[in-house]
Amino acid sequence: METTSVTGAGPAHRHPQDPDAVRSSKAGTVFALGLVAVLTGPLVGGVVPATVALLLARQARREAYASGGYLTGAVWIGRGVRLARVGLLLAAAVLVLALIIGIRHLAGAPGQDFAPGVN
Repeated sequence: METTSVTGAGPAHRHPQDPDAVRSSKAGTVFALGLVAVLTGPLVGGVVPATVALLLARQARREAYASGGYLTGAVWIGRGVRLARVGLLLAAAVLVLALIIGIRHLAGAPGQDFAPGVN
């Protein structure tokens, strides 16, 4: 297979056997998982879809790079990654808030009170 480069002001010519550029199916999945992570992040359930989205995004970026430009969808992957990170931050904030509330509740509870004559 021999390719020739086209230089000049005319339209770029592709080899007839070159595949068309297609959006990666993983890009849409990363975005959807990131959206689910944001929606379920305050319920702490967003950790799982966010983690899967981040792992899948790494694979999708690797495949897009290896395809040489025939797999697109970097914008959707980026949006999904940002949403997944927000979902993780929401889940972490809820856990920290629950921990603070729990500690305050335990600190405010009175200890065991003995009768006056007991040492």
